[in-house]
Amino acid sequence: MASYLSAALNLSTARHCTLPSPRSFRLPPIRNSCYKPSRRLTLFHLGIAIPQSQLFGAKGSEVFKGDGQAIEATAAGKPAQANSSVTEQNLMDWVKNDTRRLLHVVYRVGDLEKTIKFYTECLGMKLLRKRDIPEERYTNAFLGYGPEDSHFTVELTYNYGVDKYDIGNGFGHFGIAVEDVAKAVDLIKAKGGKVTREAGPVNGGRTVIAFIEDPDGYKFELLERGPSPEPLCQVMLRVGDLDRAIAFYKKAFGMQLLRKRDNPEYKYTIAMMGYGPEDKNAALELTYNYGVTNYDKGNGYAQIAVGTNDVYKTAEAIKLYGGKIIREPGPLPGINTKIVACLDPDGWKSVFVDNVDFLRELE
Repeated sequence: MASYLSAALNLSTARHCTLPSPRSFRLPPIRNSCYKPSRRLTLFHLGIAIPQSQLFGAKGSEVFKGDGQAIEATAAGKPAQANSSVTEQNLMDWVKNDTRRLLHVVYRVGDLEKTIKFYTECLGMKLLRKRDIPEERYTNAFLGYGPEDSHFTVELTYNYGVDKYDIGNGFGHFGIAVEDVAKAVDLIKAKGGKVTREAGPVNGGRTVIAFIEDPDGYKFELLERGPSPEPLCQVMLRVGDLDRAIAFYKKAFGMQLLRKRDNPEYKYTIAMMGYGPEDKNAALELTYNYGVTNYDKGNGYAQIAVGTNDVYKTAEAIKLYGGKIIREPGPLPGINTKIVACLDPDGWKSVFVDNVDFLRELE
């Protein structure tokens, strides 16, 4: 199943970015259509391979053309033009009331055991589960600060024989809330971790932060906060048009704009997007650097997974509000978990997962 999903999700990234393809980077082969995955091969392998192909064809209850006009089927089965304003309002209302949360973030690492050791010993995460898929030549590990059915987690993917990835300059960092940043930094140093910004107040503010890097070079921002039910609190991505990105994540993803801050002295603006208050939920931090519209996304970071009650309606909203569907909504072969995968206007990938199917797969 992994190769099928790799083909479905990891096609071309943003039009603005070219992924490096070193000869040493070996990918799982695409299997033929008769390959039947076991139930253990769940939807979470969506980010393990480099772009390969596009899949199209699944249908939702409505299909939106590129200009945003809705086409619905009549009782006779023939297409009829729908009232676009009414349809759009209904879809907007549904998105707002959909049960959504950030499930996990997927990225690739070159030494799985070394990374697990760093995350558990230095960052205080727990190894929730680990799965080796030798026939597809990769291993997954899920880590976090609580059960997957209620917490945001990381999914690490190790592809056999691949020990290095290009992170690019589009991905920013992950955020972790800690009660004492200075103490956390001392622990990380004692364990041999790399600290790139010592503990201290953020520029222009009072929040104490620090920056570190994991063994693969992924950056983590440590933020000093009180006890939090969701310590894994941020994923930061850079975008080329902040207003466009905010509008897309509000309308298509149903996120709230939690806060927005402009930093003219340092020539950047950030917008925090999410499904609830930052002190209780993981958030997506969108960063716009003045005058920069394109970023290299590399081949390390993969995507974020989001829960939804209906992947078909989710696909309609994504299409309507400027996203690109790269894996049409529908069940995955062999396990029947329903998903839809998409790109935002900047080319960042996300996958929406049916909430009921997600809980079933965790059993």
